[in-house]
Parts: sequence; C-alpha cells; structure tokens
Amino acid sequence: MSTHAIIRRRTRLTSLWVLCATALTAPAFAQQVPASSASTAMPEMDMGAMPGMDIAHGKHGAPPAKPAAPARATSAQPAATSSSMGSMSGMDMGAMSGMDTGSTSGMPGMKTSHGQHHAPTASSTSTPVAPALPPGPADPAAYLAKLESMSMTGMDMADDQRFGKVLINQLEATRADGVTGQAWDAQAWYGGDRNRLLLRSEGARSAGHVQEGDIEALWSHAIATFWDSTLGVRHDFGNGPGRNWAAFGVQGLAPYWFDIEATGYVGAGGRTAARFKAEYELLITQRLILQPEFEANLYGKPDPAWRLGSGLSDASLGLRLRYEIRREFAPYIGVVWQRVFGGTAGFRRAENQSVFDRQIVAGVRVWF
Repeated sequence: MSTHAIIRRRTRLTSLWVLCATALTAPAFAQQVPASSASTAMPEMDMGAMPGMDIAHGKHGAPPAKPAAPARATSAQPAATSSSMGSMSGMDMGAMSGMDTGSTSGMPGMKTSHGQHHAPTASSTSTPVAPALPPGPADPAAYLAKLESMSMTGMDMADDQRFGKVLINQLEATRADGVTGQAWDAQAWYGGDRNRLLLRSEGARSAGHVQEGDIEALWSHAIATFWDSTLGVRHDFGNGPGRNWAAFGVQGLAPYWFDIEATGYVGAGGRTAARFKAEYELLITQRLILQPEFEANLYGKPDPAWRLGSGLSDASLGLRLRYEIRREFAPYIGVVWQRVFGGTAGFRRAENQSVFDRQIVAGVRVWF
C-alpha cells in the first residue's frame, strides 16, 4: 500500500474517532448548560469538593470518594459577560490549590470558607459595588466650630468645685538632753484648684508652755503647673512679744517631687525675714515611707526680745519613718538635728545653752 493511501486511511479513522467522542459527550454537556440560554452561566462551585483541600482550616486532606455533582444554573443567577466562561464546566478544581479562598464570598453560588452557601440576589451584578459611607457634615467649618464651643464634661468644672483638707503633718513628742517637749506642723486649706484659703502653723512646746510658734493665713493662687503663689499675714507667739508680718511666697512641687515652701516676711520697724522648707517622701514600700525634711530661717536685723540675730538664724534636718496603717493615719519615729548660727548662736552661748541639738521624735501624721 502506498504512503498516500496510508495517510488517507489514518485521516478517516481520526475523523471517525472525533465524531464518536463528540456524540458521547454531547448529552452530559446538554444537561449542564440549558439550550435556551444565549450565554453560558458559571456553574455553582463547591469549594468543599476540591480534591485534597480543606478550605475551612487550610489543611490538606484526602479527596472525597465521589465529587459532588454541579448544580444546575437557575434563572436568578446572573449570566456571564463572556461566552468563553462556558469552558469552565470541565475545570479541574484540584488545580486551584493556590486560590485565595478569602475572596470567594463575593462570587455567586460560591461556598465560603465556613461552608455557608451565599445565593446571589436578583440585584446582583458582575460589577462590585462600594459600601455606602456615612454622611459627613454639610459645612465642615461650622461643624468644627460647634465642637469647639461645646463644654467638655469635667474640664471646666474643676475650679467651680470647692473642697478642703486638714493635714497634721507632724504631731510629735520630742526628747533632747533629757528634756522632753512637743512640736507640731499642720496646715489646712479650702477652695478650688486655682484659688484657696490656706492656714499654716508650726511651733514647739516644752516646760509646760509654748517656746515659739506661729500661724499664717494666706491666699493661695495657682500660677503654673504644681506651683502656687501665697499672699497673707503671719503672727508669732511664744516666749517673746507677739510679732505680725505680711507674708508672700511660692509653694509647690519641684522636679523629682520635692515639696517646696519659700516665703518672705515684712514686719513693723523695718524687720524682714524669710523661711525655706523642703520635704521629700521616699517610698520603701507602699506603706513604709521615709520623709526627709529641711528648714532654714533668716532675719534681716537682730531681735533681742526673741534672742535672734541677723542673717541665717537656725536650720534643722529631720528624718521620719512612718507606717501608714491607713492613708489618713500614720505613726512615725525619727531623729531631728538642729543648729543655730550667727547672732542667734551668740545669744545661746551667753545663756550657757547649746547651739546644737539632736532630738528623738515619735508622733503621728493625720489628714482628713
């Protein structure tokens, strides 16, 4: 047989095989795609039937024994925009292992990663629709102006409120060189955050009467964060004659949380004085607190009636360790060193008194 005859026979056999294969596959294809449809709709894809893929957890598993049959396209499903989509009826879903299943929720008839079936509505289209945004203000400038004019809750009411406090910082018994005595340091205030009335008093008592003491009535006004100015009067009482002073100064919290009081005084007869106090609270525990305190007093001119010299008159340093049974009640023990200088020391020596004292103290700190 010649070569041309062999080629013609093989061509006829191939054509016959193609015709047979077409006749066998035509009924199955006709069941999947309705003949009345002008364009082919995408069949429902069950992601749970993808061979070897567990969509819900992202793990590989064994393929099912029998793949789920594709569902028929309904009239509610939107038609595909291209006739080439019809070729997806024979898609091998096993080859889609790299598909991002997180975006399948918007595909009609697609089963999501949680296995829920989302059927498309009649209004569904092939074009995604952006979600509606909440309407904004018609006039942004007027809207912002209205917000600025509104009062914030708790922001503008702090200075309108009035409250008070009484603090007895030191109420103690003292002992030095066999002599016992008592001492106090207290203050009370009432008002708001910006303006308040402040009362302060301190002094010492021994041998049954007050040796030296003073009381101040001051108007305190906030001038900066953690700082107040003070203006008022002071009255001295004790062994000497009563003295009255005009007082002015500042008080507040310095860096590293030092409590500072600096006050100047002007009295009758050209007398002047100044006092500086500093305190700090060192928390050993939440209840055990060590409180160092430093105080110094200065006078512009001698005052023999009070046995005071000019310049630096006296200074003291105290260490008190307290335990707060409650925040409002704390007993303490401590030690205080006192020293007089200059003309004040001269008055002490003239009376054969010591210029340096070391006192053991025990007392209580109370506030309410």
